[in-house]
Amino acid sequence: MSDSEEHHFESKADAGASKTYPQQAGTIRKNGYIVIKNRPCKVVEVSTSKTGKHGHAKCHFVGIDIFNGKKLEDIVPSSHNCDVPHVDRTEYQLIDISEDGYVSLLTESGNTKDDLKLPTDEALQAQIRNGYDEGKDLILTVMSAMGEEQICALKEIGGKN
Repeated sequence: MSDSEEHHFESKADAGASKTYPQQAGTIRKNGYIVIKNRPCKVVEVSTSKTGKHGHAKCHFVGIDIFNGKKLEDIVPSSHNCDVPHVDRTEYQLIDISEDGYVSLLTESGNTKDDLKLPTDEALQAQIRNGYDEGKDLILTVMSAMGEEQICALKEIGGKN
């Protein structure tokens, strides 16, 4: 009876849990990733306080949200676990840009991916639009973490000099 109850409990686990993995706070370094206030962040500053009278050393994290650029802070005991997002970068070839700002991308398998908007970073957006208007072959780098995706970089292929 207790075995089946235990199995039933495991099947109710949240599917969103696979978007992050636990890592001890004391082992997270600058330029790593951490989840602060349910947002995936790149760590820009880590400071550790000494153990006080009551035990735990604390880690103070300052992170920049990888999608909207906002600065977030968190203080965690260094022995506790923090969530670290799985951050993936994938490259796609740009096929088309629609009037409403969505891009059409070619995946490695030959399918199209049409659910991404142009980035909110105006300099990067202008580079993508200008390159597309000039007929250049562009490869866009898409960063994904915790169910969100955003174009974060581009490079030109096929050296048409």
